[in-house]
Amino acid sequence: MNNRHVWEGWTVQDFIDELEPFFNLVMSGRSHIKPFKDDKELKQYLRDNQPYYKKHIPEVFKYFKNKMK
Repeated sequence: MNNRHVWEGWTVQDFIDELEPFFNLVMSGRSHIKPFKDDKELKQYLRDNQPYYKKHIPEVFKYFKNKMK
């Protein structure tokens, strides 16, 4: 499922790979941004920080939501 094309050749996995390093910093407390405390904060962060495509991608959200547990 992570190979689904979302935007101009970018797959779900490409967005995950791009967002994951900073997500890990945030959630470990090693960033200027506080760890996300709810779905709304996570969803906003993902939309704002995805390269090029600033719309909600359900598979990307689900991946990071599962990592928050």
